[in-house]
Order: sequence, then C-alpha cells, then structure tokens
Amino acid sequence: MRIFRLSGSDILAVESLASLGDPAPGSFAWVSCTREELQVHLGALQATLQHWGGAQLVDLHVSDLLNRQLPSHYDYTAQYDVLVFRRLAASHGSPSASATLARAPRGGPPILRRIDTSPVGFVVLENMLLSVHPDDCTVRDIYADKLLQNSATDPRAAGARMPTSPPDLMLRIVNTMVDGFLELRRELNHQLDHWQVELLNPRTRFNNWGALLDARLSLHQLDEVCEDQRAAIQDWIEAVKTWPDAATPALSRERDLLQVRSRDVLEHIERVVHHVRRLEQSMETAVQMHFSAQGNRTNDIMRTLTALTAVFLPLNLIAGIFGMNFDAIPLLHSASGFWWAMGAMGLIAAVLIGLFWRKRYIARTDR
Repeated sequence: MRIFRLSGSDILAVESLASLGDPAPGSFAWVSCTREELQVHLGALQATLQHWGGAQLVDLHVSDLLNRQLPSHYDYTAQYDVLVFRRLAASHGSPSASATLARAPRGGPPILRRIDTSPVGFVVLENMLLSVHPDDCTVRDIYADKLLQNSATDPRAAGARMPTSPPDLMLRIVNTMVDGFLELRRELNHQLDHWQVELLNPRTRFNNWGALLDARLSLHQLDEVCEDQRAAIQDWIEAVKTWPDAATPALSRERDLLQVRSRDVLEHIERVVHHVRRLEQSMETAVQMHFSAQGNRTNDIMRTLTALTAVFLPLNLIAGIFGMNFDAIPLLHSASGFWWAMGAMGLIAAVLIGLFWRKRYIARTDR
C-alpha cells in the first residue's frame, strides 16, 4: 500500500493510514492498494474515507473493486464516483487466467498472449482518491515515483505538472495506462506483419491456422475491452457536466481543465480502438488475399494443365489411328510413314503451343 498527501506542488509519502493526518484546505490524499490489501485493511480504509471524504464505500462497490473480471464501467453516489478501468499492459509475470486475453496456452503473436487486462478501480471523493490495482501494476509505481522526482528536483516547474484534484489525478493515471498500450503498437504491428508476409508468400505453405484463429479471437476480445473503456470514460464525462457550477473563477478553470483532460483521455482510447480495429481489418484482409492468391494459383495450374491436355489430344488421336489393327492404313507399310506421322504430330503440337502461348494460357505469371 502506498499513501501520498498532495498539496500544490508538494507531495509527501506517508507510511500508514494513521499517519495521514487530518484533511486541510488545498490538499488531498491518494491511497493506492492491491485487492488483497483492500480486503485485509477494509476497516481502516473505510474509516479513512469517512474521515477525509465524509463517506464510506457501499458493499456493492467494494465487491466491484475486488472483482478481477469486472469490465470497465462508471458508477456514482451522492458522495463519491467509482470508475473501473481495465488496463492494457504487457504482463511480465504470470497473471491469472481470467486477467489475460489468452485464457489458455495458445499460438499466435506472443504480444497478444502477454497483454494483461486486469481491472483497476478508482474511488474519487472531494479530497481523496482511492485506487485499487493488481499485484503487478507498475503504472502506479512509475507515476508515483515520477511525481516524487518532479517535486524534489524543481518544485516550481512541478506545480504545473502536479495533479490539482483527485479527479485530475485519476485521469492522469488512466491516461498513463492508455498510453502504455499505445507504446506496444510497434511490437504488435511487427509481429502481425510477420503473419501477413507468411500468408501472402506463394512459396510458403501456411498451415498454422489454429494459431491464426487464436490471434483473431484475441483481437476481438481486445476490441471489446476498448469499447468498454470508451463507454466508461464517456459516462464519466457526462457525469462531470452535471456537477454543480463552480463558486469561484479558479474552480471554474479547474473544472474546464478537468473536462479537457477527460476528452483527451477519451481521444487516446479512441486511438486505441481505431488501432485495434485496423489490426483486425488487416488480418481479415490478409486472410482473404491469401485465399484469393491460392485460388488464382489453382486457376493458373488448371489452365496450364488444360492447355497441355489440349495439345496432346490430337497427338493421341493420330497415335490411336495408326495403332488400329488394319492392314490398309496409308503410310503404314511405307519406310517414311513413321517420320511423316511424327512430323505431323510435332507440327500440330507446335502450332497449338504457339496459339496457347499467344493467348497466355500457358504463359508464366509474375508473383
């Protein structure tokens, strides 16, 4: 569990909930924990939420925060807002089967098997943010260390980069998670391009259709996750619009900046959705082009075999005529009859080959 107290450009790491102290004007707290820590320290967390935000979590929201399979969604009460956001990150450990796109050992690009979609929960109060992360969530640690470093190096410049409220902090963390998937695009594109090259290479006999199907299913599941993310952020944006009007110009500007950041997060999620759908379309197009190329190749082979069969048909006719059991066949007893027959057969074959070549029946096609 990591606990921070933020005030302007200052951020203070607190060791425990008891050391957090009392709320003060212009400051807010950030408490981040795992699901196991939430379950173990639920009583102390509820007391801290009551002390800082004047509200406690209802049982249904506690169940949502502990649920490992809950899709991205937004909910609210009169005292706080709840946002569950499924992350898209490359897992380096061994996440649970319910948290990954590939629920069983499968083939396909390894990056699709390593994308972890565990949900991250946020409880936003007036002056406190509670975030519930998976055990291996590095986004929290990276972002917290970044805030501590900025505050320590240049406090004046850090003031512009520090979150000003719990909703602002939540959106910054969500934006970091979304950008984390955008950084995986290069590796994902590289591995899927390898599949497309194998599918479109006429000299490669592609037979790994099971792995290809698993990759397509993983992309479909990823598309569904992104759609849930976008719907959750859209619900959050609509909820922000219903908040009471700000009492001061400073609060009004802060509200406007919060809406701008919310729309920016939504735009990043839409970029992810667009990218995932483009990957799906590229894979579908590659499969269709593969079967189209195989069909064209089969047509070329059948066309060549048909042309060669047409060339040998008159030759078989001549050979069959001279193979009849009749004595009175012209040229049968002639010394030059064999050469006349062979010459006629060669001439007919040459004429037919030339005709078919001109019509491109047996011409070599470029690939």
